[in-house]
Amino acid sequence: MTAHGARVPDFYVVGAPKAGTTAMYEYLRAHPDLYLPERKELRYFGSDLEIRDRVPLSREEYLAYFAGAPAGALVGTAYVWYLFSTAAAAEIAAFSPRARIIAMLRNPLDMLPALHGEHLANGNEDIADFTAALDAEPARRAGRRIPAHAHLPQGLRYLDVPRYAEQLERYFAAFGRDRVHVIVFDDFAADTAAAYRDTLRFLGVSDAFRPDIFETINASRRIRSEWLRHFLARPPRPLRLAFRYVVPARLRRGAYERAKNLNVVAARRQPVPQATAQRLRDAFRPEAAKLSQLLGRDFVALWMR
Repeated sequence: MTAHGARVPDFYVVGAPKAGTTAMYEYLRAHPDLYLPERKELRYFGSDLEIRDRVPLSREEYLAYFAGAPAGALVGTAYVWYLFSTAAAAEIAAFSPRARIIAMLRNPLDMLPALHGEHLANGNEDIADFTAALDAEPARRAGRRIPAHAHLPQGLRYLDVPRYAEQLERYFAAFGRDRVHVIVFDDFAADTAAAYRDTLRFLGVSDAFRPDIFETINASRRIRSEWLRHFLARPPRPLRLAFRYVVPARLRRGAYERAKNLNVVAARRQPVPQATAQRLRDAFRPEAAKLSQLLGRDFVALWMR
C-alpha cells in the first residue's frame, strides 16, 4: 500500500526479453492468489530508457492498473527492459522496498536472434539480417543507422542486452539476494511445471495450483506488411490527432495492439551462421564466467558449447 492506500506491486518480473517472461506472466495471472493486470509491459520505472513515441505512465495511471486487486492477493507486474535498465532497480526499491523480483535469463546465443526477430516484428529494427544488425552496432552507438520508427534505440545495441551478471548485481544490491528469484530459460523450457512451482514458493503462495495448460506464448514472428508496420509506427499527424480526440486512451491502445498483431504471422527463424554463433560465444564467454561465479552454476558449459 502507498501512503494514500493505493495498491502497489508486491513483485516485479524484470526481464530479460525473449526469456519466457510473457509465458510466466500468463501462468502467474491464472493463480487465484495473485493479481496481475491484463496488460503486461507497464512502463513506469527505468528513467534511463530512451523510449520514443511512448508517453510514460503517470503515477496515478500506473497505480490504477492495480486498483482491482482483491484483498489478500499479491500484486505483480512486468516490464522486460527493467533488467537492462541501469536505473530501474533503485527506482523500484524506492517505490516498493519490500518487493520481490523475478528475473528470467536465456542463453545469449538464442536470445539475441530472437530479440532481433522481435524488433523486426514490432518496428524497432529495419536490418533484416541478424549478422548485419550486429555489424551495425558501432554506427548505432554513435547515433547513426537508427530506424526512423525505432521506439527503443538502446535495444539495438544487442551485445549490451544480455550482460546478466552486472544487471543482477544491481537487483541484489537493491533488494537482497533472497528477494531476487532467477529462472534460467533452459530449466523453464525443460520442466515448466517445476519452474512454475519454484516461483510460486518464492512468492509465498500455494504451489499446488497448476494452470490448465502450459503452452508456447510469444513465439517467433515475421511481418506481413512493411508498409503497415511503418504506418502504425508513425501514422499521419492529422489522423493521429483525430484518433486521439475521438477514441479513449485505453481503447486506442487495444486497437493499436490488435492492428499490430494482425500484421504479424508465426515464422521459424533462420539458423544463425556458424561464424556469427562463434562471434557471440567469444563475446559472451567472459560474461558467462561472471554469471557462473555469481549464481554458482556453470554457464560456460551450459551456454557456450
